[in-house]
Amino acid sequence: MVEYSQGLEGLPPYLFAKMESRISELRKKGVDIISLGIGDPDLPTPGFIIDAISDALKDPKNHQYPTSQGEIETRQAVSRWYKRRFKVDLDPETEISITIGSKEGLANISRAFLNPGDKVLVPDPAYPVYRQAATILTNGIPISLPLTEENGFLPDLEFIKNQGRKAKMMFMNYPNNPTAAIADRRSLKALAQTANDLGIILVYDNAYSEFSFDDYKAPSILEFTDNAIEFHSVSKTFNMTGHRIGMAVGHADLINGLRRVKSQLDSGAPKYIQHGAVVALDSYPRSGTKPEFVTRNMSVYQKRRDALIKGLAKCGLKCQVPKATFYVWVGVPGSGADFCDILLNMGVVATPGTGFGEHGEGYIRFALTQPEARIKEAVQRMTASKEIAKIITKGGK
Repeated sequence: MVEYSQGLEGLPPYLFAKMESRISELRKKGVDIISLGIGDPDLPTPGFIIDAISDALKDPKNHQYPTSQGEIETRQAVSRWYKRRFKVDLDPETEISITIGSKEGLANISRAFLNPGDKVLVPDPAYPVYRQAATILTNGIPISLPLTEENGFLPDLEFIKNQGRKAKMMFMNYPNNPTAAIADRRSLKALAQTANDLGIILVYDNAYSEFSFDDYKAPSILEFTDNAIEFHSVSKTFNMTGHRIGMAVGHADLINGLRRVKSQLDSGAPKYIQHGAVVALDSYPRSGTKPEFVTRNMSVYQKRRDALIKGLAKCGLKCQVPKATFYVWVGVPGSGADFCDILLNMGVVATPGTGFGEHGEGYIRFALTQPEARIKEAVQRMTASKEIAKIITKGGK
């Protein structure tokens, strides 16, 4: 019998793969599914980006192997974007690497620096890749860093100071998936200083920096430290999740480690997709403000957010109104997994909080990735459910 590696054996099934299987079964039975589970934008990639990719695809020079670190033109565009958006200077030659989406980079950074048994501080709840692909699969040992509602879902610096002496690496992510929490500049500066004092490699996932509402503007961790690596992508901002293109930026030694891993594993993102990313990033004005089409997209998501929260309130479920991301993190009575099962039986998909870590128990996450009318239909189904009403009433006593 074939034996899997210890790292693979130690992994639970990937959360969303398991959900997709159950959804597929229900659809075969004719159930009308409103999927608010996976954070995959339903809005199309802007036409000017599609045109740029199409034009680049027709050029034979883009049919050959790219470089695993990314074409210099792409890295220069990332450098320009970080300067405009965050006022951060980056050397395209040494401080930027292009990734095949940020997920790939987040998983591979550990290959460059972790040895078997090395410990990693992982937020809990958090995007599962930090714990699973980036830590367990590389035979590292995750140390859960609780994010609690009482603390605004921010990391406890005293906990980091105590546990961080045992750790080699730490993952962090704001605006946050799954909680939609944001971190102010003071908190991020203190976090960066703590990581630096402890000599921990700080891996910062900034995929949702442009997904902000009202007057909130998310910073980069590189505004507070040079000793970190930050991952970003064009996936959420430009509705390009299927194009698989992202970037890693930061300390040259950390970028070099990632590049050395990638040189062994892949030949880089397709050149024509990289060209699309260049055009997307260069659409930002020199002021660093959001382009008009990004602002327009955020207006769509804001209407969806407000419709969902209003509907949840009618059901007796209250939550914080998120200032960023396209997620709504909701506390529910009892087991979040059980609550999601009830929702699924009525054709509404949400994600149980425990899918993001044990400290996600008692919560569920909705993704605003359906049209406003479908979101309203989802909450109408919830409002009409006697089973949900009973659970919420019982939980409120």
